[in-house]
Amino acid sequence: MIELSPKDLEQLDSKGISKEKVENQIQTFKDGIPFVQLSQAAVVGNGILRFSEKEQLDLLQYFEDHRSELDLLKFVPASGAASRMFKAMFNFLDSYDPSKEKLSEYIDRAGDIDAKKFTDNLSSFPFYDRIMTRIKGKASNGDEEAFLFVKEMLMESGLNYGFYPKGLLPFHQYETGAATPFEEHLKEAVLYAKTKGKANLHFTVSEQHDAMFAEEEAQVGPKISEKTDTSFNISYSNQKPSTDTIAVDMDNKPFKNNDGSILFRPGGHGALIENLNDQDADIIFIKNIDNVVIDKNLETVANSKKMLAGVLKKVQDKAFAYAKLLEGEVSFEKADEIKAFLEKDLNVRMPGNYDDFSVAEQKSILKDRIDRPIRVCGMVKNEGEPGGGPFWIKDNEGTISLQIIESAQIDQNNRQQAAILQNSTHFNPVDLVCGVRNYKGEKYNLLDFVDHKQGFITEKTKEGKELKALELPGLWNGAMAFWNTIFVEVPLVTFNPVKTVNDLLKPSHQV
Repeated sequence: MIELSPKDLEQLDSKGISKEKVENQIQTFKDGIPFVQLSQAAVVGNGILRFSEKEQLDLLQYFEDHRSELDLLKFVPASGAASRMFKAMFNFLDSYDPSKEKLSEYIDRAGDIDAKKFTDNLSSFPFYDRIMTRIKGKASNGDEEAFLFVKEMLMESGLNYGFYPKGLLPFHQYETGAATPFEEHLKEAVLYAKTKGKANLHFTVSEQHDAMFAEEEAQVGPKISEKTDTSFNISYSNQKPSTDTIAVDMDNKPFKNNDGSILFRPGGHGALIENLNDQDADIIFIKNIDNVVIDKNLETVANSKKMLAGVLKKVQDKAFAYAKLLEGEVSFEKADEIKAFLEKDLNVRMPGNYDDFSVAEQKSILKDRIDRPIRVCGMVKNEGEPGGGPFWIKDNEGTISLQIIESAQIDQNNRQQAAILQNSTHFNPVDLVCGVRNYKGEKYNLLDFVDHKQGFITEKTKEGKELKALELPGLWNGAMAFWNTIFVEVPLVTFNPVKTVNDLLKPSHQV
């Protein structure tokens, strides 16, 4: 039990956080979060499906054949700020003074390869013309011009891109003008998330950016709507204050701010399981805001999404039929058939002593395993990009399941675990197609399928004082741990994240 003052309890109440939740989080800090136990890497033929061209076309067609009867939604986590994307360029502004040295001298001295790459390719950025117009005539030489370019791009007195949400930055430069990720997501949604002339999209955004997204929608929505003959239904939500997590000092006591209040921190993208849980559709497509493509690659990406939706629809149709059967009497043979379907098509692993159970007990296990949300996750071949990957993991009870695991969840000092990580062939581009309703059409409460033991504890400092912070289980990691999971290999062209501003120079973002 923790001691909380009336003022502390008032603060909890204002955020919608229960005392019990805080006590559970503090207990998590005390217990620590164990590393996951990798059983083996998921690979093609053992956890990852790879389809031939014909099979992909058949799956795509299966989705198209049923599309008109489905409620579709595209869900886009879009609360990321661009500040991290520009971290290297903020450092450049702090470190370089064009009145004291040449740009080449600074780069040699500081070894600032990010600044060199950026300044060598100014004209290739989608905001080049806009910034050059604003700084015209202000620089006496090229070095000063490069410095003023970065300053105009980032500072509050200029375009203030450092404050922008990532989703509203210019990413792609077309002849008709620059396009933001928000705009590119609308164009994509037309191709795979539209039924009966309407496309539904939901963006999770930071509260401070609400008005900016509304303004962008007002500008680009009608333009794309007219061009594609699509009516857009766009909604937004913010991360809920109730999903913030308590910070503690190194003795696991609540960390207090200078004003005496408890320090709470955002719970990370895992908090968005609450936002996702507020949505309802037959099929929900999930994709990060910064993973967008230029127009020439749109069709390939859309076809990949439709293929994944075909996989989901096909397996869901079977699962629903079996779930309905399990409501009544089921023969031993039929139970065996359902078990085989769960193992082969939904990667479900039964308890080791399953065969020792009675038919009634087996039926109960089958009902539990089949009555879950389903996620079909695209996986791309690992070419050195950072990010989580697909693995078979074993829990404390020996149950094996298919999961997306981040490297931070793995004990890399354990030789066996490190070897499994090294043997992984694919990684997670955050390309999910989700079924969140049961066979009766009722939406699952997604909060019932979270593994709360899959969060992250990190050490931070605030005003010179050390603290421990808790990140909730990631949206596609522990927050979906108890879903039924299918991994499918998708083409690399579907993965084009922009983690740093220089990623915009990659061919996949150059028109």
